[in-house]
Amino acid sequence: MKRLLGAVPRFLLTRSASGRLRSSNGHFDGCHGDAHCESCFLELHQRRRSDKASGCDVLKKKKGFTWTECDGAHDDMPELSDGDDDEGQWLEEEEEDRPPVNVTCLFCDRSLTSVPAALQHCAGEHQVNLVDVLRRHNLDDYGYIKMINFIRSTKCAASFLTGLPDAPLPWESEDFLRPVLQDDLLLQTDPEELCEDSCASTGVSPGAESHDALQRRAQAAEERARSSEEALTRAMDDLHKLKLLAQGLVLNAGSGKSGNLGSVAELREDEDEAYFGSYGHYGIHEEMLKDKVRTESYRDFMYRNPDAFRDKVVLDVGCGTGILSMFAARAGAKQVIAVDQSEIIYQAMDIVRSNQLEDKITLIKGRIEDIQLPVQTVDIIISEWMGYFLLFESMLDSVLYARDLYLADGGSVYPDLCNISLAAVGDAQKHQEHIAFWDDVYGFNMGCMKKAVVPEAVVEVVKDDTLISEPAVIQTFDCNRVCLSDLEFASEFSLKITASTECTVMFSTGPQVTKTHWKQTVFLLERPVSVQAGEELRGKIIVRKNKKDPRSLWVTFDLGDGKQTYSLQ
Repeated sequence: MKRLLGAVPRFLLTRSASGRLRSSNGHFDGCHGDAHCESCFLELHQRRRSDKASGCDVLKKKKGFTWTECDGAHDDMPELSDGDDDEGQWLEEEEEDRPPVNVTCLFCDRSLTSVPAALQHCAGEHQVNLVDVLRRHNLDDYGYIKMINFIRSTKCAASFLTGLPDAPLPWESEDFLRPVLQDDLLLQTDPEELCEDSCASTGVSPGAESHDALQRRAQAAEERARSSEEALTRAMDDLHKLKLLAQGLVLNAGSGKSGNLGSVAELREDEDEAYFGSYGHYGIHEEMLKDKVRTESYRDFMYRNPDAFRDKVVLDVGCGTGILSMFAARAGAKQVIAVDQSEIIYQAMDIVRSNQLEDKITLIKGRIEDIQLPVQTVDIIISEWMGYFLLFESMLDSVLYARDLYLADGGSVYPDLCNISLAAVGDAQKHQEHIAFWDDVYGFNMGCMKKAVVPEAVVEVVKDDTLISEPAVIQTFDCNRVCLSDLEFASEFSLKITASTECTVMFSTGPQVTKTHWKQTVFLLERPVSVQAGEELRGKIIVRKNKKDPRSLWVTFDLGDGKQTYSLQ
C-alpha cells in the first residue's frame, strides 16, 4: 500500500509469481504480507502511522497487485490515472472481493463483525474498556500490540487488566510483538484512532485528546529511554567487572605470575581518554625522539644485540611513532606487534610504510588490556614506559599486564632493570623563589599559599652544583619478575651529606649526566633542614598510587621531625 503526498509519482503495477503481496523494500518478499508476519506487520503499522501523520490519502491496491515505485526506471510506462472515476471503480471491485470481517473477542470465543463492535462487546460483556487501559498506561503503538498479543496468548481474565499497577506491565517482553492470531484486525487498528473515536463518541475534542495523548506518550517514552539508559550503564559496568574477573582467572592460572590486576587495567577506555589524548599531540613525540640519551640507548641496545632479536616475535607496548618497533625489525625480529591507543598510531602506520617495514611490523590501535594480539605468545616485550619519578603515569602496569598474558617462557622484557635514586639539594635561591616568596608578595602576606604550593612536586632540571649528598638507591625493579603490588612501596633511606648547608630539596634521578626529557622530580621542603658534611640524613619515603587517578602518585617523606606528602600528577 502506498500513500501519496502532493504530485503523484510514477508506479509500476506488478504481480509476484506466487500471487503474494510483494513490497519494494523487501520486508514482504516470501510472506503473505499480512499481520501474521511479525516483520511485515510492524512495517505496515509504521507506514500507516507515518502516512496518517502526514495527512496523505490512500491509493488503493487492486487484488493480487502491488504498487511499486519505479524511480524513473520505466520512463516508457504510461502515467496512471489518479482520477476519481478509476478510484471509485477500484473501490467497488475491492468491496466485492472483500471477505466477511470476523473479529474474535479477547476474552471469549465470540466473533464480532467489526473492531468497534468487539470493543463494545468487551465493555458490555466483560466490563473492561480497552481505550481506558490504553490511556491509563500511556501505551504507544508497540505497547498496544504487546497488550493484545499478551491477552490472546495468556487468555487472562478481563478483571486482570483493571487491577494492573502502573509499572511494570506484564507484556513488556519483546516476545509479545509476535501475533497470536493470523489476520488479527485488532492488531491492524491504530490505537490513536481508537482513542479519537472514543473522544468523538463522548463529545471530547479529538484534537485536544490527541494532543494530550501525544504528550503522555512522549513522557512515557522519555521515562522508558531513561530507564533503558540506566540499565545499559549497569550492564556495561557488569560486563567490565566480568572481563576483569576473567582476566584475573587467566593470570592466576599461570605459575610464577603476579596474578594481580592494577588499577590502570580497571579503568574503562573513556576514563583513560585524557591520558591517551595527551599522546596524540606531536610535540611530545618530537621531544622524546630528540632525547638522544633515551632514543640512542634503545637503538644501541638492539643493534648491538642482534642475537637476542633474530627471528623473534616482539611486542612494543605504547609504540608511539613506532621508533622502537623499527629498531627491533632492523635488529632482525621476525615479527613486531606495535600497540598504542593514542591517535599517533595512524602516523606510525604511515611511517612504517614509508620505510618498507609493513611486512614485519603490525600496528594495532587500542589499550593492551582491551585488545587481543594476533599471536598467543611473544618472545620479547619492549617499551618506553618510564615516566617522571620513573613510575608516574603507571604505564609499567600495562607492560606487566602484557608480560603476564603474552610473554613466552624464557622471554624477556626490556628494559629489564630500573631503579629510583634520591639525593639532597641545598639551593637557597630556589627555596626563596618558590617557598619564601609567599611570605611577602608586594607587601602582602600570602604565607597560607605554602600549604598548596609545597605539596606539588616539581619536574625540572637540577643543577649538579647544588647537590649536597651522595645519591642513594631507594628502589630497584626487575621488570621480568616485579609484581604490581611492588610498585607501591615504602623504603628507608640514608643520605651521606657532602656539604655543610641547609637541605632545601629532595629529588630523584641523577643530574650529573646528560639531561633527558625526564629531568628530575623535585620535592621542595617548606622548612629547610640544617645538615653538616659527613653526617647522614635519614628518613623514609612512601610511594603509592592516587586511588582517584591511578596514573598519578602520592609521595610521602618522613624526615623524623615531620611528614610531608607530595602529589605527582
